Amino acid sequence: MDKVFQKFLRSGIDLSPVGVERREDNNPYFCTPKGASIFGWAGVDGIHFCFVRDFGGMVFSVSPMNSAPDFVHPLANDFEDFLRLLLACSDSAALEQAWMWDKAQFEAFLQDNPPTQDQQRTLSELAEKMKLTPMEQPWVYIKKLQASFDYSKIKYTEDYYDVDMNPEAEPTMPEWKVYFEGNFWGHSGKDHAGTEIRLNKQFDWARHHWVIPAAYSCSKGLVMDFCMRTPEDDIRKFMTKWDLHPENDSCEYFTQEQQMQIDLDNPLCLDFIPRLELNGKTMRISHGCSVVYNPCLPDGMINELEAKWALEHYDLDISYGWMIFRAAFPWASKRRTEIKSLSFTMEQRSCRVPGPHFKTHAPGDSFSFTHPVSGTKYTLTVQELERQTISEKRFGSDRWFYPTHFTAMSYTLSPEPDSDISICDCAEGDKPLEIAPCSDRYAPEARNDMACIGIIGGADGPTAIVCGGSSKEKLHAACSALHFEPVEGDIEWRIVFNIKNSNEMSSELI
Repeated sequence: MDKVFQKFLRSGIDLSPVGVERREDNNPYFCTPKGASIFGWAGVDGIHFCFVRDFGGMVFSVSPMNSAPDFVHPLANDFEDFLRLLLACSDSAALEQAWMWDKAQFEAFLQDNPPTQDQQRTLSELAEKMKLTPMEQPWVYIKKLQASFDYSKIKYTEDYYDVDMNPEAEPTMPEWKVYFEGNFWGHSGKDHAGTEIRLNKQFDWARHHWVIPAAYSCSKGLVMDFCMRTPEDDIRKFMTKWDLHPENDSCEYFTQEQQMQIDLDNPLCLDFIPRLELNGKTMRISHGCSVVYNPCLPDGMINELEAKWALEHYDLDISYGWMIFRAAFPWASKRRTEIKSLSFTMEQRSCRVPGPHFKTHAPGDSFSFTHPVSGTKYTLTVQELERQTISEKRFGSDRWFYPTHFTAMSYTLSPEPDSDISICDCAEGDKPLEIAPCSDRYAPEARNDMACIGIIGGADGPTAIVCGGSSKEKLHAACSALHFEPVEGDIEWRIVFNIKNSNEMSSELI
């Protein structure tokens, strides 16, 4: 123990008036260094002063309310210098905050906070009993010490790395394990982790560069990670076009049509179906999940830790954006299959592309439009247009009052297209009204994106369906959004094309 510190303890001096309070309990904080011996407290914000094992008699301040990595700073080479700094500055507050000030700010603080009478009495007692003089140039002394100190040598307890104790902690990457009944965030069941099979397959498809770094042989099937790479510039242009930032990155800020277009424009979004050929037999996906890494957004906004850990495990370039899709393929039989040959096929799902708007007033009205890919010109002719209602019993809810009025339209298309054209109402429906408030805050909330087709349509509005017809022309139907009162005037409809922008591609893996 430092001899000056021993002498101080024997002196009985109370330093609490100058911000160094003695306590019987010295319980550490999450950011208190490992091996710390606490000897004083500032009395505010949990700030405390300590020695740390392996650093001799050096005195440290610990400030739990600071942000990482500024929780801990050295203040003095030994306890004698710490006392001399107190004599020069009259209070520990100036010492503890010196790390973030320049000299002018430091001196301004001292000038604005002259010592009180209690502090003067304490400082006089300290100087007399300990035979010490105030430190000359205290700011220069502290800054020189902190500039030369190697902060990486400070060791912390497990609490420092626990996100529950320290929200700013960067959790360490867990052991990498992949399970068939699992995802990037964990797994269920009692099956064992799969055996990693490194593939390092790279290819270009759908205007992206892809990497299949590995597959995992599990008891129930194969798990494979498909990694889609996107240049940072493409992501930034997309975000600028739609003015996307954390505050408006939500569907509530955009119309349904805008949301469709955003999905189309998003360079980190591609809906596809992978399948495998194992020893000549097809393996189809049973389930999957994905994580996204966006280099244009701060961590915690979009970038989940699991995405960063996947990039680290596969050594993927973090200057790009990545979508990592994990797909599970069950074995064809109940037993694990020996892999003799393995290939894959990528198939893009149809994208919903918003098309032109039109209004219809009565049966016999027609509207012509052109397919954006094939260039085929189609004519839509209205056969029937009728206001209808749907029974409230269909909803079966005592908590919510739902809109029931809609407009039904039947129509024909000439020429008859493949199943890649549908019709939606451009307007959004009325939101259901809550009759009896629910005390369960986790209960689902009613939305206004319902539509009537038979009973209820898709989440994005009414969808065209085939409901009958002759041998020459098929009769299609579309239903408007639901409203509490009949809609006055003509409905504005929107053509929606379901389009694939990329052809299938196949390649060998093993």
